[in-house]
Amino acid sequence: MELLVKVLSRENLNNAYKQVYKNKGASGIDGVTVGELFSYIKENKEEILWKIRNRKYKPQPVRRVYIPKENGKLRKLGIPNVIDRVIQQAIVQVLTPIYEEQFSNSSFGFRPNRSCEQAVIKALECFNDGYDWIVDIDLQSFFDEVNQDKLIGIIRRTIKDGNLVSLIRKFLQSGVMEQGVIQPTKKGTPQGNAVNLSNLK
Repeated sequence: MELLVKVLSRENLNNAYKQVYKNKGASGIDGVTVGELFSYIKENKEEILWKIRNRKYKPQPVRRVYIPKENGKLRKLGIPNVIDRVIQQAIVQVLTPIYEEQFSNSSFGFRPNRSCEQAVIKALECFNDGYDWIVDIDLQSFFDEVNQDKLIGIIRRTIKDGNLVSLIRKFLQSGVMEQGVIQPTKKGTPQGNAVNLSNLK
């Protein structure tokens, strides 16, 4: 079965809707709220599904917002429209089990059922095994600088469904709206998306 079929299955989409509704969050550039999402899906579902299956779906640009960081600087976030969030969440639900099998057992960031506390316990285990160095690295603007072509190439190593890969690329290249102006996104993967594809290493 093609993975896109699993992404668009009734059960998977229903679970994605429930997750987006549970997470709440702000609306995207179209102004549709999470509270209005059910009615929007009911009215537009068949058209959306047809467009996705026929590679006609075009995700809307994300809405740029800034949140303060601990160091006083600002972190850029991209807020997708709620319907795009549902589709992204549906993709995540299908891809996560596939990529979980590939990840290192020593990796804890942005993974289900893993936490900072578990990472600390792992570090203590390493100390007990004789290691005495911990290196803490924070790559400046990492998500903003991701090479999209290389990222898609990495995804294609595992995901052989061209329709799904095409949809993922469209989300990467959907653009960003800031102060009413739409700018292209030729690199990077916006933080704030359900699908932050840089986690698929």
